[in-house]
Amino acid sequence: MKSITPHSPALQTQVQSLQLQGQTILHELGLALQPGQWTAIVGPNGAGKSTLLRAIAGLLPMQGQLQLLGRDWADWPARDRARALAWLGQNESSSDVLTAYEVVMLGRLPHQAWLAPPSSADHAAVLQAMQQTQSWDWRERPLGRLSGGERQRVLLARALAVQAQVLLMDEPLAHLDPPHQADWLELVRGLAASGVAVVSVLHELNMALQADSLVVMQAGRIRCQGSPERADTRAALQQVFDERLHLVEVQGQWLALPAAPSARRATTAASVSPASNVLPLKRSAE
Repeated sequence: MKSITPHSPALQTQVQSLQLQGQTILHELGLALQPGQWTAIVGPNGAGKSTLLRAIAGLLPMQGQLQLLGRDWADWPARDRARALAWLGQNESSSDVLTAYEVVMLGRLPHQAWLAPPSSADHAAVLQAMQQTQSWDWRERPLGRLSGGERQRVLLARALAVQAQVLLMDEPLAHLDPPHQADWLELVRGLAASGVAVVSVLHELNMALQADSLVVMQAGRIRCQGSPERADTRAALQQVFDERLHLVEVQGQWLALPAAPSARRATTAASVSPASNVLPLKRSAE
């Protein structure tokens, strides 16, 4: 597996455009994701968040360039690439008759020779991943007998078992209750601290605001990329949600509170000019 030098992007893309069924979903944009950093992609419904994530996972054809660990996507042998990048998508499917343990072991396939049995390293990786997601206790249960939240944690363990340098997750908090969302947050921070580049599409803005970097999207474009601590990042987040968010800082943590449409109209009516209380959108890099 190719190593990366400090400050070199783990994943980098320049998208010219991406079309699905004749409709342009992503417009010209650039994105660089750093190792040892958790990046959250946020924006309103239809912004193109999941499409962008699938594009940088190599799952959708696009016009542009994509590099993984400093190497062009097409230059990677498929098996090596599958070891370097792990993926957890929305509504991931797997055979309901497989046990949870067998499902997580699927994440080790890129490390195994053809038809070879799992090695001791494979079993150790599966154990670690299931312990990290607190799914070890039902390792012998078929996937079809798990609840939605239990199933999601098993599928997350499958992605973790790859032990990749880049981890992409689309709506990973689906079906998880608040305590297990907190566990996920702790897990993500630990992965980033170990040098993994973690990227997640999230609707849960209060979770996303704890990320190292936000990618704020609207209408298939990136409006801003930067730390939630930056004023321009927070301004872009409010703008793409039509000023229907109140962002408040509580004990050093930014929180997003919903604002009713009437509050937005009152704010607009009280403005001296259209630009008096809205910061201009601009892209910023960490």
